[in-house]
Amino acid sequence: MGNNKTKVAIGVSGGVDSSVTAALLKREGFELCGLSMQIYDEGIKIDTAGKNACYGPNKENDLASARAICDTLQIPFHVIDLRQEFTENVIEYFRYEYLAGRTPNPCIVCNRKLKFGFLLDKALESGIGFDRFATGHYARIVEKNGRYLLKKPVDTSKDQTYFLYSLSQHQLSRTLFPLGEYTKNEVREIARSLDLHTSERPESQDFISGGDYTPFFNKEDIRGGDIVDKEGKVLGRHRGIIYYTIGQRKGLGIAAPNPLYVSYIDVKNNRIIVSDQSDIMSKEMTVKDINLISVDTLDDPVKTDVKIRVQHRAAPAVVSGIGDGKAIVVFDEPQLAITPGQSAVFYVDDVVLGGGVIE
Repeated sequence: MGNNKTKVAIGVSGGVDSSVTAALLKREGFELCGLSMQIYDEGIKIDTAGKNACYGPNKENDLASARAICDTLQIPFHVIDLRQEFTENVIEYFRYEYLAGRTPNPCIVCNRKLKFGFLLDKALESGIGFDRFATGHYARIVEKNGRYLLKKPVDTSKDQTYFLYSLSQHQLSRTLFPLGEYTKNEVREIARSLDLHTSERPESQDFISGGDYTPFFNKEDIRGGDIVDKEGKVLGRHRGIIYYTIGQRKGLGIAAPNPLYVSYIDVKNNRIIVSDQSDIMSKEMTVKDINLISVDTLDDPVKTDVKIRVQHRAAPAVVSGIGDGKAIVVFDEPQLAITPGQSAVFYVDDVVLGGGVIE
């Protein structure tokens, strides 16, 4: 895969995946260095209950783990301060979307702007030289006719292409995903065989420690209001619109003869509208901020499988470009809880065609 003249920077998180990525590339003969992002702002007071999260006081433990791995593998390690960039590009986006009644996906924005953007730019500016960048994501990149394709990994149960659809051709061209050819079990076995301390480390599951993102918001941002049915009848009270998302059923605190789901978030009137499941089934949606990977344009309608959230099983649909970076998606069958603010990713077999943000 490589030679000892190629310098590779590795995004080291302190977990097993990035650890094994580093070990595999070292075995291949690359000249390596480890990069970690310092993103946690101590001015934001966050519960430490959730240890396996991307953002929170626990990040110091992750940085220590990342440094230990690089020491074990005898590769240089650098921490890049991205606290301001993370606040401006991820936290502010996160706040804005929730206050607008939408459900954000901070991991996708963090990948595009921070991990594959500012991290590398600031590393290069500081004099850290490298030719390629590698991470422990489960995905594959294949060059075909001068175009870089993003493909699902061998271990489809760990497929992370949904979080990577917004990467540019330039970003893909300099990226390596060694774990795309391995299963998660194989990765842990490699870590055990090398006696890496991360071999049994749990995966990061949440964006924020404890799963409570109240600290990101000002007190005046969080106002209680009415929960109403589609006729406007008041059924109960909500704690603040930031705590609700389309399709939500649990935690509504209202009694009804049939299950009720959040069907609309009325920001203007600070209300949560609930209805039965039939009202949150839809066959059509508009997607904005389209990023295309395997093609240049959407001149003609394309049959694809479309994934509308991380846990959603991609469903057959036709995607048609309508200009201005937008597309209309029409599913073969109605889908549950199409949620504004979430990303829709388009697949043709195991290749990512592209994706965008649900309006």
